[in-house]
Amino acid sequence: MPTKTLDELRDLIHRALVNVGTSEASAAATTDALVAAEADGLRSHGLARVESYCEQVKTGKVDGKAVPVMSQPAKASIVVDAKSGFAFPAIKMGFERAVEVVKETGVVCVAIRNSHHSGAFGYHVETLARKGLVCLGFSNSPAGIAPWGGKTPLFGTNPVGFGCPRKSGEPLIVDLSLAKVARGKIKLAADKGEPIPEGWAVDIDGNPTTDAKAAMKGSNTPMGDAKGYALVLVTEILSAIMTGSHFGAEATSFFEAKGEPPHVGQIFMVFDPGVFAGDGFADRLEVLLDAILEQPGTRLPGDRRSGVRQRIVKDGVQLDDALLADLEARAAG
Repeated sequence: MPTKTLDELRDLIHRALVNVGTSEASAAATTDALVAAEADGLRSHGLARVESYCEQVKTGKVDGKAVPVMSQPAKASIVVDAKSGFAFPAIKMGFERAVEVVKETGVVCVAIRNSHHSGAFGYHVETLARKGLVCLGFSNSPAGIAPWGGKTPLFGTNPVGFGCPRKSGEPLIVDLSLAKVARGKIKLAADKGEPIPEGWAVDIDGNPTTDAKAAMKGSNTPMGDAKGYALVLVTEILSAIMTGSHFGAEATSFFEAKGEPPHVGQIFMVFDPGVFAGDGFADRLEVLLDAILEQPGTRLPGDRRSGVRQRIVKDGVQLDDALLADLEARAAG
């Protein structure tokens, strides 16, 4: 299998996006997020998204030249309208302002509306954790989960992210889908004609299935079953209603080029930990994390991903021949 460095992938992805009509600024923000996902081994949120992103720019489902518009309706409230463009430049804009505001307010909320797929969610919260801030984020997505006891999807897999700075070393990052598995992983299996593990999803009639294509027409299973469904509902309220965005059942697919823009939402709560816990925050966090790691067999969320990142930064990314050929063709224009 061919291997590419992260910088080589960054160049190819950026050129592919620009070639279909994405602005330089939007392409740069989007490319950074996709490369970061590849670096962490999150294949379903990396290069696998380039084809659908490009095709959606071509049809106008994503406005590649959209310029996000930011407002600040209250002192600690930031609202960014993505204007049917990619989520990444809108989130970046909101975060840049949040870093300034939180110095004065101690906490700030960033709401993104009229948005699109936000990629690997840990990527966003990590950017703020590396600036010494704690961040809790939520996003909704096109319907893929039915209410508990039902069989018609109303909610997306609705990712949740948490980023926390540490005294030394890598930030603590929690990135999870509220489904038992992200829908992108099921889509990858469907594209390859591969089965999925039992328990991941049900078919259109609500029956458990290992057929990935049937699962894409049915519903993901929420993690934690009924309790997970409750968290999915909370996330939908925060990221859709609070931001003035579409519900998952109103949003069009992130994968298909046809249809109107999905116009989903993201919301992030950003904290300056020093304002609340003083100078003791970092030390107390390490006490807790050390207590976890003292127990044999334990690890911290994100540790495995951090190890993958170190290896890929050093050795590059191994690519499927067909995927690389498609990317190179798109980059060539």
